[in-house]
Amino acid sequence: MSDILIRIKRAVLAGRYAFSEKARIEMEANSLTELDVAESILNAVAIYKRLRSQRESQTRSREYLYVIQSTNLDGLMICTKGKLVRETEAETYYFLISSKRAL
Repeated sequence: MSDILIRIKRAVLAGRYAFSEKARIEMEANSLTELDVAESILNAVAIYKRLRSQRESQTRSREYLYVIQSTNLDGLMICTKGKLVRETEAETYYFLISSKRAL
């Protein structure tokens, strides 16, 4: 399991995650709860894809988006896209940009 996936899982386990408005709309359209999404991330065994963000950061550091496809505890396949965000030296959280049923 990759170091990034472990960091993402630890952030989710600690409740340090947030959803964008787009992710919330997709979740509602797909009848998904926050718990469904969290379970899916915690069940993941690998990151499906890493994408370089198109957004330019003021700090000029590279920003990556991580796509995770995994099932929740009911077996429903869910696809999420998010990024790790560091607000302070010690605090990291996972910001979900997209959360929907996988095709």
